[in-house]
Amino acid sequence: MEIKLALQVDDIDNVATVFADHVKDGDAVTVKDKEGNTLEIQVTGDIPFGHKIAVKAMKKGEPIIKYGESIGRASADIGYGEYVHIHNMEAMRGRGDL
Repeated sequence: MEIKLALQVDDIDNVATVFADHVKDGDAVTVKDKEGNTLEIQVTGDIPFGHKIAVKAMKKGEPIIKYGESIGRASADIGYGEYVHIHNMEAMRGRGDL
């Protein structure tokens, strides 16, 4: 059985990066943090390699934190395990808001 892995780099991250091919809606992904702790998340949405999943639920307007840095904000409510990308987040860099 193939392990579908995602990495949460910083303790404050609310997303993890998927390092597996062919992650489909409903699949289980193992999220690993920098201490080696793991948790299993059932994902919502098909997620391409290198894209993000929510490791915490977020409300519209909340910052998206990856690698310990804000990379944008939620443009809609985002559920635990949901695919996080341009359909539910907006980048803030280069706009002068961060």
